[in-house]
Amino acid sequence: MTTHKILVIDDSKVVRMRIRDMLPDNFDVLEAKDGAEGYNLIRSQKPNLIMLDFLLPKMSGWEVYQEIQKEYDLKVIPLVLMSGLKKQVLEKISEPFEFFSFVEKPFEQKELVDAIRDAMAKAKKHPKPPESGQEDRSKTSGDTASMAAEIESLRQQLTKMQKEIDGLKNQLSQVINFIKQKLK
Repeated sequence: MTTHKILVIDDSKVVRMRIRDMLPDNFDVLEAKDGAEGYNLIRSQKPNLIMLDFLLPKMSGWEVYQEIQKEYDLKVIPLVLMSGLKKQVLEKISEPFEFFSFVEKPFEQKELVDAIRDAMAKAKKHPKPPESGQEDRSKTSGDTASMAAEIESLRQQLTKMQKEIDGLKNQLSQVINFIKQKLK
């Protein structure tokens, strides 16, 4: 029977044990209690899946995520990011989550399984690294494409923020009108 190595990085022993209990027996579950230990296990064990808590001691989940993104062989490992505070994740990484899955704590077995399936599908979407010899030529076009994607993302964020500002202005205007009516 094939075993799949899953690395669960969470500072809560209860969460690590709960995930272990939710997974079928053919999964070999490795555990790490902080980000630094988790990152070292990612590099040494090359698991088939990483379950990463966002808020961790020693090295945060955000820092682990950033380190993973620096190496192609690590960033293609399916990743499920976990947090009880999705808002904190969204402060660092905006939706939609293109290359990893997110599950909000606490979660049930079905949510975990769905997140794992989603992460496995998304991990296949990572662009392939340039072949040797083509690195110099593709670096410029890759950088340009990356910058264009980032600019488009920033434009979308700006549009969203402008809508929120317009909504707040409208609400403020309504409050001012209400106060004016009450003062008459």
